[in-house]
Amino acid sequence: MIEQSATRSDAEIVRLEDAYKIYQMGTQEVKALAGVSISFKKGSFWAIMGPSGSGKSTMMNILGCLDRLSSGRYYLESQDVSGLDDDSLSEFRLRYLGFIFQSFNLIPQLTVQRNIELPLYYLGWDANQSAVRAKELADEVGLGDRLDHRPTELSGGQMQRVAIARALANDPQIIFADEPTGNLDTRTGEQILELLVELNGQGKTIIIVTHESSIAERAQRRLHMIDGVIDRIDESSNA
Repeated sequence: MIEQSATRSDAEIVRLEDAYKIYQMGTQEVKALAGVSISFKKGSFWAIMGPSGSGKSTMMNILGCLDRLSSGRYYLESQDVSGLDDDSLSEFRLRYLGFIFQSFNLIPQLTVQRNIELPLYYLGWDANQSAVRAKELADEVGLGDRLDHRPTELSGGQMQRVAIARALANDPQIIFADEPTGNLDTRTGEQILELLVELNGQGKTIIIVTHESSIAERAQRRLHMIDGVIDRIDESSNA
């Protein structure tokens, strides 16, 4: 096993230093992360891979401020967020991060427009500004004519496009995608991946969790996890 040394750089956007995440399972301790050190550069495109229990989902939860480390340090935009409380972590998620999930996580009672506007509501935007931003993002993902529809009236691919638009609403520095094509057919999945590649080309940092090599190949670098540590890092032909 190897661990990638974290390198301090003005170009990095996140950095883990000797990161541990330990869960107590009865009398047994499970090290979901076991001393990981790594940094990710701004504007990079990573795929995190590994078998079930390898630590890849834990890695994404930590990087996405959805969970906190047992020990070690996590720096986001040069700020140490390791010891922040839940409210502060929520603030970082809202201002810096966007999320795309396999199950879309849209609110079925809300229209496409309202789903996209949701992060802006929490940021305190007024209704007119939010509506303009939602329309812009819906147009960007090809759903400008679906603003009044609800998720149940959309296809899986359309729902994932809404989720991407919502993830972009706060103009995040990093977009995390957890198996974003898992519930989509092959053709639609390719379209979603192309959209992520385009966003990366616009300067967004993309970190995707996947178990599929064909999807990971779209990333510049592939981080392989096993037993809570980094097994290896590969560069794809896109690097």
